[in-house]
Parts: sequence; structure tokens; C-alpha cells
Amino acid sequence: MTLGTIAPDDWLLEVNNLSCGYGGDSVIRDVSFALSHGDIGCLLGPSGCGKSTILRALAGFLSPNTGEIRLQSRAISLPGRSLPPEKRKIGMVFQDYALFPHLTIADNVGFGLKDLPKPEKRQKVMELLKLVHLQDLANSYPHELSGGQQQRVALARALAPEPTLILLDEPFSNLDADLRRRLSLDVREILKTLGISAILVTHDQQEAFAMCDQVAVLRDGQIQQWDVPYNLYHEPSNRFVASFVGQGGFIPGKALGPDTIESELGVIEGNRAYKWEAGTLVDVLIRPDDIVYDPESTLRPKVVEKTFAGTSTLYRFRCSEETEFEALFRSHLDFHLGESVPVRVEADHLIAFERTG
Repeated sequence: MTLGTIAPDDWLLEVNNLSCGYGGDSVIRDVSFALSHGDIGCLLGPSGCGKSTILRALAGFLSPNTGEIRLQSRAISLPGRSLPPEKRKIGMVFQDYALFPHLTIADNVGFGLKDLPKPEKRQKVMELLKLVHLQDLANSYPHELSGGQQQRVALARALAPEPTLILLDEPFSNLDADLRRRLSLDVREILKTLGISAILVTHDQQEAFAMCDQVAVLRDGQIQQWDVPYNLYHEPSNRFVASFVGQGGFIPGKALGPDTIESELGVIEGNRAYKWEAGTLVDVLIRPDDIVYDPESTLRPKVVEKTFAGTSTLYRFRCSEETEFEALFRSHLDFHLGESVPVRVEADHLIAFERTG
């Protein structure tokens, strides 16, 4: 996988053909990506895909079998020669916060600032606590704080030594959904304010898309696509990325031309030209936002499932045993199971793959 068209001088972090793992076996293989100064990157994928292994290699806890890691153009990891974690200027925020229970919040944040004179240390700690909106809790202890507040303390502590890069290991997974969303946006704003780059590990797509500038989708230890969130959703590089990112499902179709497909939902035209010959059998990805309610449409699939979500309702429709798809409508459009509903396809981004098997 190439590092793209970013000029080398703009790269903060470069990972080149990295393979590493445990006991001589490689969990990740031939991983390459680059992160620009000030950007937030993400390692996204299902459990066991290698996300945490890459993070451990970046932190210096694992040495590569092959490849290299460079930070600010300096090689920090090579086979048989790696810079120790404490000398990498990389901060780490853990899933379980890892705060010292016997220290106050201020002392936790200032733990890595032992070489600073006390007045300077106190000033810096209070500046960081103000940045994470916890200045009034400087003398409190971790057990007196909520989970979200403890995670803010962990972030402030990681920022205190002024690292070049911050690593975030599923930092919001212990929080409820609403707090996760708010805190992820707060953390993004803090990092952007300071101009600090970060790598986030998560399996939560919404979190990845809301917080990160670049996202790597991983599968079985390899990066399938490293791209901006918009392109991952609308221009997936392969079937796995298309299936993993966002909602949706495939329906059968037949190519009429490079950008036109015939299906049970009608003729679908999109923005992408493929190199198929006419008549090629394909699978077309239909996302819930590709389906529009249209009272004038002659396409009337039946409702086989519905999930009410307050402002919207997710419906599953069936045309035949081979063709089922989902649609997301505002909740005022209330249809019943078994009802035939007039809809049409409005897929501006055509995503399809040649059928196999």
C-alpha cells in the first residue's frame, strides 16, 4: 500500500511495510500509512484485526519483524533496533484511564513533569486542567470523578510532557453512547487547538468518522483502505470495506454499461464507471439513504422488518428471496409489516462488485 501524494516534509508519522506480532508470528503484515502534522488518524476494524498490535508497535512495546516506523523523519522502530517507549515523545491514553488512585487529579496530570520547578509545574498542570474543563477538581481524587472526567484527566496527563504524537486506545469504550459522542468531539477540539497529531484505535465507526481526519480499515492484519471518512463510505476500495463501513446490503444486478446496472429495483445509474462488459453479473450495494419514498413509483416492495428510532424508522424491504434492502425514513412515515410501499432508488454513488461464486 502506498503512502499517497503527501509531500514527505509534511509527514509526522510514517509506517512503511510494517509486519510484527508475538512469538515470531506476524499479526499485522505489510502495513503502510502516513499521518500529516496536526491530523488525527484512526485504526478501525473488527476484534482481532490487528489494531492494538499496530498501536503497541507505535508505542514501542513491540519490535517489527520487517518494515519501519518513522516519527518526524527519524526511524524509531526497525527490526532488531527500536527506540525505547520513554524516549519516543509519544503519549498514551488507555481504555481504563490508568490513573493513580492515591494521587490528586493535579498530581496525576503532573506525574511526568518531575524535572520542572514546582511553580512552573503547577502552572502547567492548571493550564491543562483548564483546557479539559477540570480546573475546579484539581484537589479531588480519581474515585470522586465520573468516567468521562477521569478520561479527561488521562488526556491531560498524556499531554503534559508535550508529546509529538498521542495514541488513544479505545479511550471511550467504558462510557455510555451519549457521553462517548460528546467526549470524542471535545477531545478532537482539544487536539486541534494544540495542533497535536493522534492515532485512535476503535471499533466504533461513528466515533472514527466524527473524530478523525484519516481512517484505516483493517482486516486480518492488513489495511484494506486508508482514506478520509467520506471516501470510505462513498468510494470503498473493496467488498469488505463496503460491507463493514456504514449500513447496507448487496442486491443482485446485471451491468448494462460501465455506470449502469439493471436490478429488481430498476435501472441504477451512478457516478462511477467500471470496466465490466455488458451482461456481467454484479452485486450492488444499497444503503438506507439510497432509498427514497415516492408515491408515484411503481416499485412497491413489502415491509418485512422495522426498527423505530425516534426521529427515523429503519425498514427492511423485500422484492424477492434474492433482493432485500433497507431504507431509513423519517418517523412520520409509518408503514406496517406486510405493507407494500412505493419507493425508488436514488444512489448518486454507485458501489458494485462483480459477482463471484
